[in-house]
Amino acid sequence: MVQGERVTAAQDPVEAPRRRGDKQRHAIVQAVRELLEEKPFAELSVSTISDRAGVARSGFYFYFDSKYAVLAHIVGEAAHELEELTHSFAPRGPGETPTAFAERMVRSAAVVYAHNDPVMSACNAARHTDAEIREILDRYNDTVIDQIVPIVEAEIRNGTADPISDDIHGLVRILTATTALTLSAETAFVGPDRDLDRAVRILEKLWLHALWGGRVGD
Repeated sequence: MVQGERVTAAQDPVEAPRRRGDKQRHAIVQAVRELLEEKPFAELSVSTISDRAGVARSGFYFYFDSKYAVLAHIVGEAAHELEELTHSFAPRGPGETPTAFAERMVRSAAVVYAHNDPVMSACNAARHTDAEIREILDRYNDTVIDQIVPIVEAEIRNGTADPISDDIHGLVRILTATTALTLSAETAFVGPDRDLDRAVRILEKLWLHALWGGRVGD
């Protein structure tokens, strides 16, 4: 629309249905978020989601092919949020130390997980028993890995990074997986007290020393 131009509902009959559609789509997504606070994803059905959203089953299938499509949509939103918080995984600038870079990445991920819980935690809990959820998460993790690896490789070429392994892709994959399971409050990683603040501080040091080694103050 041209700046300054006003369009009323009567002038643009397509606009109002589009807004209603957005509202229904949001209701479906919100229903899944709420239901995952009550039960595992495996116990959710399209009927249960539709009833919670106040949308007919036919309306559900108008927007999503399956309950997995809703989950993929939510994970996609989380990926977009992570990109925004990390400034699209911006490389370390001249005034940003490796410590600050590690904090930016880990704390951004922590915010995204907290904002999108219990969805992210439910996904990680079900990844070993549900192939479709595992595929959704693997795509999400691959997106993160593919953006961090070039940053590290560029620093290696510049002589400003000293990773603990020459297999940068494998190293970043392990760091990313560890971060995901830790931020999902998996007790094997955070302990029975689920102290995420402590876990985040450890994650920051893990990323820092794994990728920069002795150059942590550069």
